[in-house]
Amino acid sequence: MSDARLVEAVVQAVLSQLQARDEPPCACHAAPGGCCPDRIGRYVGHGADRFGLRAGVQYPREIARLIDHTLLKPDATRQQIEALCAEARQHAFATVCVNPAWVRTCAELLSGFETRVCSVVGFPLGATTPDVKAYEATRCLEDGARELDMVMNVGALKSGDYRSVERDVVAVVEAGRRGGAIVKVILETALLDDDEKVKACVVCKAACADFVKTSTGFGPAGATVADVALMRRVVGPEMGVKAAGGVRDLKSAQAMIEAGADRIGASVGVKILQESQGQKPAAGGASSY
Repeated sequence: MSDARLVEAVVQAVLSQLQARDEPPCACHAAPGGCCPDRIGRYVGHGADRFGLRAGVQYPREIARLIDHTLLKPDATRQQIEALCAEARQHAFATVCVNPAWVRTCAELLSGFETRVCSVVGFPLGATTPDVKAYEATRCLEDGARELDMVMNVGALKSGDYRSVERDVVAVVEAGRRGGAIVKVILETALLDDDEKVKACVVCKAACADFVKTSTGFGPAGATVADVALMRRVVGPEMGVKAAGGVRDLKSAQAMIEAGADRIGASVGVKILQESQGQKPAAGGASSY
């Protein structure tokens, strides 16, 4: 069977499952204030350290450990990067996510703290070649990154060239494995229809990526609850799902988590934590990225 036919067969099988009625909730979900062990296990596997079991409550540290505190604006200054890292040290975010030029600086500023450094590869278009992405990934790791958010080759996917997409992802995944890093693949969902989103998730899973991620924050739109739910159902519990782009407050972050995200990319992490504590967020704040 050809590569295209194999992928199409897998996609059709996944789509048929998506169209089926959902199974009844498990007992732990159905019980008042219940908490599913499977869901907690997935969160722990992707960086969460602790979970409160009080009904309806999610504590600030739990939320912080799901957030990649992000600053990817091209005009970001050293002062802003230093402020980003100071906030990360204070609140123990999962990572700071920055452009490659700032990785070494962030690694130095966060040395000895639990927040890791995440950087981007092939950002924001994804239209470079696999060998260039692999080199960029390797350089980021040498400078201190421990997570990589790569942009997949969107044009190849939309052309039906799934083998090229897989090679593209594998190149970065292999570099990440050598450096002990988590690799997330950005699909740029706003450029894809649902069928293409499913195919992208299937290919990323076949390429052994750790996460699929919705958006760069620089595309025509960011994360949606529907896209996060679709991605979660396609990749299953074995992979992470990151919602990014347009997550601007606690309410939207919680909606993404409920839909299946176990990581949130946002420049407003401090605001989200303040809201989780019932505080009024400080005036101002960064843009979506």
